[in-house]
Amino acid sequence: MIKVNESSKIFSLNTKNTQYVFGIDNEGLLRHLHWGKKINNEDELDIEILNEVSTNDPVYEITPEEFPVYGGLRYKENCLKVKFADGTRDIVYKYEGYEIDNDKLIIKLKDKYYNLIINLYYKVIEKQDLIERWVYVSNNSNEDIVIEEIYSAQLHIPYENLRFSNTHGHWAAEQQKFTQNVSYGKIYIENRRGISGHNHNPYFILDKNATETSGEVFFGALRLTGNFKGIIEQTAYGETLVQMGLNPYDFELSLKSKESFTTPSIICGYSDCGFERMSHNLHNFAKENILRKGLRPVLYNSWEATEFDVKCDEQIKLAKVAKEIGAELFVVDDGWFGERNGIHNGLGDWYVNEEKFPNGLNQLIEEVKNLGMKFGIWVEPEMVNPLSKLYKDNPDWIYSFDNRERTTSRGQYVLNMTKKEVKEYVYNTLDELLSNYDIDYIKWDANRPISEPGAKNLGDNEKNLWYEHIQAVYDIVKNLKEKHKDVLFEACASGGGRIDYGILGIFDDFWTSDNTDAYDRLFIQHTYSQIYPIKAMRSWVTDCPNFLSQRIIPLRFRYHSAMMGTLGIGSNILKYSKDEIELSKNMIEEYKNIRHIVQDGDFYRLENTSENDYHNFEYVNDDEALLFVFLPQSKVGHRPVRIRLRGLEEDKMYEFKYNGEMIVKSGAYLMNYGLKIHLRGDYQSELIYLKRR
Repeated sequence: MIKVNESSKIFSLNTKNTQYVFGIDNEGLLRHLHWGKKINNEDELDIEILNEVSTNDPVYEITPEEFPVYGGLRYKENCLKVKFADGTRDIVYKYEGYEIDNDKLIIKLKDKYYNLIINLYYKVIEKQDLIERWVYVSNNSNEDIVIEEIYSAQLHIPYENLRFSNTHGHWAAEQQKFTQNVSYGKIYIENRRGISGHNHNPYFILDKNATETSGEVFFGALRLTGNFKGIIEQTAYGETLVQMGLNPYDFELSLKSKESFTTPSIICGYSDCGFERMSHNLHNFAKENILRKGLRPVLYNSWEATEFDVKCDEQIKLAKVAKEIGAELFVVDDGWFGERNGIHNGLGDWYVNEEKFPNGLNQLIEEVKNLGMKFGIWVEPEMVNPLSKLYKDNPDWIYSFDNRERTTSRGQYVLNMTKKEVKEYVYNTLDELLSNYDIDYIKWDANRPISEPGAKNLGDNEKNLWYEHIQAVYDIVKNLKEKHKDVLFEACASGGGRIDYGILGIFDDFWTSDNTDAYDRLFIQHTYSQIYPIKAMRSWVTDCPNFLSQRIIPLRFRYHSAMMGTLGIGSNILKYSKDEIELSKNMIEEYKNIRHIVQDGDFYRLENTSENDYHNFEYVNDDEALLFVFLPQSKVGHRPVRIRLRGLEEDKMYEFKYNGEMIVKSGAYLMNYGLKIHLRGDYQSELIYLKRR
């Protein structure tokens, strides 16, 4: 609900449990007033007159502006910095009014002298206690304006000494959670690579002594893939600020006369019930408003079995075993096209390799379809190898500077996706692939960052290529999905480099990490679940010793770890023993019976009350629940754990089987007393299904 007090010029955005309020103050500045639990009557809020503390603390510095701009006596972080045609680098805005469009509030600002329009958008997502914010900037003058810096929003948190959470990491170690105390100074998180973001992720979490189920949490997730920046700052005036948006690193955007620009949005929210409600609100928003409906299929991918040595006959053998164990989708990974026998050739030449498929790709597809499975294939459309025919014919199709060496990484260049003919080539190539072959699933990879970021075709906007590149990717996939409506797209970027709300919904699944070690994945998946929906999290069972960790983990533990997301199998199943085949059949069948709970249910990170290192997770979907328990190493006297479940109905009875015995307990018992689990040995796991009676 959106409420406006015309006389006091106070705007109130009301969700189910929260309230966000701002107004126009005596200086004509858009001033933030409140974000948090409902105060209901926003008219009780006074917009007090602020006075400068001293000449070095002017009123512009003290005022908690909704959208601070560069100019005047402002030395704080700003959300918009421009250069006008006459050289002026300063904005002085005035309030021009507002508009309400259903669930959207639009605040209209305009520069007092130049014809620069700044519209601030607020969308109320009432059911999930979220607000989505973005900015529209329009150059209505007759001369060019250069945007040097632009952020999607500034958020105000009325506390000091908060705790900030995000991710750090690198390839095969993505989604490593870190927390740090916010004090004086600034915290920066960012990506500068254009393609991948294995390090920081475009979101913020700020909490005030929160746990999973208690305490205040402020959070926001930016809908942008690629170069972003976030700034977290505790000010000298008693609050903490957050800005998120396009990274100003090597950025510049020239707005011609009558041109406009809309920033990516940020989805933000507040919870007074800890991290759990934050996750549930974001997950439910994604499931209800972004993600494609329907359950994700059990996938088999042939990469670890064959790597680049793809041969039709062996792929058919793998497909037959994949069908035997219960896979529903067979995906051929890298190595099926061009002269592709390693990383140095093939990219860009997207024709079927006749030596590997002497009877064409349809032979494999028909075998897969006759087995009753869907068919998927791997592509890396944004890249090209120097040895490819595509590059030899079109050497000007990559990002480059005339007098600089063209840098390869993983033996490849990055195609200039902002170039019209390149974008058309990529779309037409994939459209032809999907039109000529019965393909149900595309795994879209991107294995290197952008370098030598030259794109002369963009003219004055060359420094905007970081943003335009990913917009081109978005456009291609959107258009392909419009024409090929049933095809699922998986976002992969050298592992988990493209996990964000910008690409989610355009793509259907995330490849979470190239690290498929079942123990490491418990931590990766735990951090992922803070912000992103389980339904989009691809998780594989792969061979041991794991190629990265060299750990040997029992197959049952590996399955349980992968069953916490959308299940995939990446092992060389041709080498499976009879016992491993039988176990795989049983585990995959079990997953099919419970995946509606995993993919569509509410996810809970449960407390570990034992001195032993148990990892406990729960899913609840209506009258059904799942409990996953993992014990990587038995230690400390082989102690059990008493797990208190959540999300059940206290006055209802639940039945479940544990240790071969059928047990019935009340929801109150299971949540307030708990379930005692005692696992023994190393890499032990348990999956318990609960049904409400």
